[in-house]
Amino acid sequence: MRVQVANHPLIAHKLTYLRDERTDSPTFRRLTEELVTLLAYEATRSVRVEPFEINTPVSPATGIKLSTPKPLVVPILRAGLGMLEGMVRLLPSAEVGFLGMQRNEETLEAITYANRLPDDLSGRQCYVLDPMLATGGTLAMSIQYLVDRGADDITAVTLLCAPEGIEALDDQLRELDVPVTLVTGAIDERLNEKGYIVPGLGDAGDRLYGVV
Repeated sequence: MRVQVANHPLIAHKLTYLRDERTDSPTFRRLTEELVTLLAYEATRSVRVEPFEINTPVSPATGIKLSTPKPLVVPILRAGLGMLEGMVRLLPSAEVGFLGMQRNEETLEAITYANRLPDDLSGRQCYVLDPMLATGGTLAMSIQYLVDRGADDITAVTLLCAPEGIEALDDQLRELDVPVTLVTGAIDERLNEKGYIVPGLGDAGDRLYGVV
C-alpha cells in the first residue's frame, strides 16, 4: 500500500479549523468539502485517461479524456457523505456508489449495513471516501468489498489517519493483488483507549451532521 500525505499550507490551514472544537457544523461541512477537493487533486494524479481528438479554433489537436469505464466514487456512510461534494467537484463525470459501514464501539470491528454499488466492478478504478482512518477496520473491509466485486485499482481518501490505522490497513490488505493508495491530509499521533485519533477532530459524522 502506498501512503501519500498531501503536505500543503492550505490543507494544514483548513485542518486546523476542522480540529477546532469551536467550529460549528455548517462551517465544518464547508471546510470538509474544500479540503477534499484539495486532496482529490492529489488522489487523481493516476486517474485513467485516453487520447481524445478535438478541433480548436485554430487547428486539430489531441487531448485526453477520462477512460471508460469512468471512475467510481464510494463514500462510506454516513460521514463519507460530507466528502462527496468536494470529490465530485473535481470528478463531475464519475459515477457514485454508496457503502454503509458501522464500527462496533465495543469490539471496534466494522459491519456492513448498506450497499448501493454496481454488482460488477471489473476494471473499475475506485475512490473510497472516509474522513478518519482510526483502527483501519472499516476502510479495510470497504476496500476488500470493492475488490471482491472486481475493482482493480483503489485510492482511499481520508482527512486524518492514525499510525495504528495505517499499520492495520497495510497488514489486512497485504495479500491483495490490487494496487491500493492512501491519500490523507495528516498522520496524527496515536489512538486513545476508545479508538479515537489524537489529537484528531472528534467524531467526524457528529461534527458534520450533529449527534444522532
